[in-house]
Amino acid sequence: MSTETSLDNTLGADAVDRAIADGIDLDGSPIPPVKLELYHQVMALEAGRQRSGVSNTMRSRIVRIGAKHIPQAELNQMLLDAGFAPLKDKEVAFYYGNK
Repeated sequence: MSTETSLDNTLGADAVDRAIADGIDLDGSPIPPVKLELYHQVMALEAGRQRSGVSNTMRSRIVRIGAKHIPQAELNQMLLDAGFAPLKDKEVAFYYGNK
């Protein structure tokens, strides 16, 4: 028997991956097989894609996730302080344009 609470199952970066692997959404409902099939099909394509470097992927993840939690100017400064490229105009428009 697991000692994790249902809240524990919805926290952290791995929560969605665990839910997908189990085929159960975070609210406890089953994920429709057709959705799982499409997800796995697309992820298999991505798994076969040549990568250009970890730094680019790190930056992309920082921007995509950071924009949900950090104000634009602060995230931009954090990127610069860490030696990454600043936010691009298209990133600002996409992540911050409708806020």
